[in-house]
Amino acid sequence: MKALVLVASVALSACSTIPPANAGPTAAIGQVAYANGVRVRPLQVLEDSRCPADVQCVWAGRLVVRSEVMGGSWQVTRDLELGKPQHIADGALTLVSAVPQKKAGAAIDPRSYRFTFRFDGGL
Repeated sequence: MKALVLVASVALSACSTIPPANAGPTAAIGQVAYANGVRVRPLQVLEDSRCPADVQCVWAGRLVVRSEVMGGSWQVTRDLELGKPQHIADGALTLVSAVPQKKAGAAIDPRSYRFTFRFDGGL
């Protein structure tokens, strides 16, 4: 029983995606965020299976956003998964948070998403 409670609490903590005030550059679909030398434009939400905020889940789910990443004279399109750094240029780009949180039985209008990014490394 204790193991189930521990697993559930870890899974629920992973559902938290509200960006802190100093989380980093944020952009909506089609907008550009400037993240430590790279520009990131979220293009499309490919998957949003995050645990709804008003539900207890065993699995946190995932959020995958197709994004255009630009720096200097190059650009690439990548599918960024929430919380998972991806090697880009000579650094790592991470989709660190997304709002709004999902709610059970309610669809999210793609125009209401806001994504926060972090780029660690240098160009």
